[in-house]
Order: sequence, then structure tokens, then C-alpha cells
Amino acid sequence: MEPAGPARVERRLAAILAADVAGYSRLIEADEEGTLGRLKALRAELIDPRIAGHKGRIVKTTGHGLLVEFASVVDALRCAAEMQEALAKSNAPLPPDRRIEFRIGVHQGDLVVEDADIFGDGVNVAARLEGLAEPGGICVSARVQEDAAGRLDLAFEGHGRTGPQEHRPPSPGVPGVP
Repeated sequence: MEPAGPARVERRLAAILAADVAGYSRLIEADEEGTLGRLKALRAELIDPRIAGHKGRIVKTTGHGLLVEFASVVDALRCAAEMQEALAKSNAPLPPDRRIEFRIGVHQGDLVVEDADIFGDGVNVAARLEGLAEPGGICVSARVQEDAAGRLDLAFEGHGRTGPQEHRPPSPGVPGVP
């Protein structure tokens, strides 16, 4: 009989998109039912179809957040940019205090896969990048920016030579948003 060793862990390299509603607690406090209904509609009409269209897999949701896995950095960034542009258009007629805006972080990294869930440093980095993004913006790691260079028509603002990069999609018709 062989000695029991550590269980073999499944790993894979993937692009990870972490998204969260900015100001969620404030929105819920002001209008719980309206916010939940609008968020559900945004997911069904704008967000989930774009994720599926770019071959993403929703790993988990938190009600106001998403963790999505993509095989391609380009697909993850295209999805993120399209989501933010669609949300900006949807928010345009609303007063600023009623807008549902997402912060999005995208990273490419090694994942630990267990059942249908993903874990590891790659997920942690994507979540930290999401926290750095402005509402309506996308914050990516330098690795993601390098992989997407020349493949997408996106402009990035740097946060240092190797720090995170931010892209904010154009927001036509949304006052006060560049």
C-alpha cells in the first residue's frame, strides 16, 4: 500500500473578471425593491448575454457581484467594455443617485479549480483590481494589458510602470462622466 500523499489539485490559466455594484448598500437603503428588480433586469438583459456571447462562465454571484472565468483575455476585456458601455447607456436617463454602476477588475492568472468553483491568487488579484476601479470603469493588471495590446481598441491609464491599468469606456449622454 502506498502512503497517502497530498491530493492532486486541478489548475488552469484563465482570465478572471470580478465585478461589483458600486454603492450597493446606498442603493439598497434608498430603494431595496427597485434596486433588486433593476439589477435583476440588467443581469438578464445586458450583463449575462454579453458574458455568454464572449464565452465566459459565471462562477459565482453575490447578489451584487460576479466572478466570471474566460479562456481569453481578449474575450474578458471585450465583455467588460461592452458591459460598461451598455450600463452607461441604461443609466443615462437616471439621476446619479439611482444609477447602477459596476466596478470591474480583470486579471489573467493561475487558478485552482474545485468542482465548479475557482480559487487562488488569480482570483484574489482580480478582486483587488475591481476594488481599485472607478464606478463604470475597468481596472486590469499589467499582464492583461500586455496580452491585449494591439488586439483591442481600448485606451488605458497607467497607475505606475507595473501597477494596475484602468480603462473607462466612453459614456455618451451621461452628464459628469468623461
